[in-house]
Amino acid sequence: MAKLKKDERRLEIVKRLDEDPFLTDETLANDLNVSIQTIRLDRSVLNIPELRVRVQAVAKKNAEEIKSIPLQDVIGELVQIEVNKQASSFFTVEKEHAFLNYNIARGHFLFGQANSLAVAVLGKKKVLTKEANVKYLKPAKVGDKIVAKATVLKIKPYEALILVESYVKDETVFIGHYVMHFENEGEIE
Repeated sequence: MAKLKKDERRLEIVKRLDEDPFLTDETLANDLNVSIQTIRLDRSVLNIPELRVRVQAVAKKNAEEIKSIPLQDVIGELVQIEVNKQASSFFTVEKEHAFLNYNIARGHFLFGQANSLAVAVLGKKKVLTKEANVKYLKPAKVGDKIVAKATVLKIKPYEALILVESYVKDETVFIGHYVMHFENEGEIE
C-alpha cells in the first residue's frame, strides 16, 4: 500500500480495527508503511486502546452472550458471536503449540479452537460434540494467527450442524463439520 496522508491513514486505522480489533500495531505499521511509533501515536490521538485492552473489552462483551461454555474454555480469543448463527475467534500459534522438531502447530490445537467455537456459538446450556468430520488442509506454523469462523447451518430439536473454517491470512488451513448435541432448556436431566 502506498503511503497515505495522516488523516487518510488514521481513517484507515479506524476502519481496519473496526473490522479486526485484534490487529497488532506491527501489522498496521507494515500494512500502512509507517513506523510502529506512528501507529501508537495515531491510536493515542484517536483514543483507541492498545491491543491488550481491546482484547479484554471484546472478551467481556462476548462472555455475556455465551451460555454453553465458560469463556476461558474457548480455545483462542473470541472475536465475535451471534448466538445460533455465527462466531469467530483467533488463536496465535506459539512455540509450545508446535511439534518440538518442527515449527508446525499440533493438530489438536486447531481442532480444539474449532470445536470450542462450535460449542460456544449455540445458545444452549449443555452442548456436546456428537460427530466431527475434519480436514487439515495446510499446516499452521509458529507465529501464525489462525482465525476460525463458525457458521450454524441447521438446528434440529436436539442437534445442530455447524461448519467451522480456519484461516491463516486468506488461506484455509482447516475445515470441520460438527454435529453438536444439546438439551433444550427446561428438560429433566
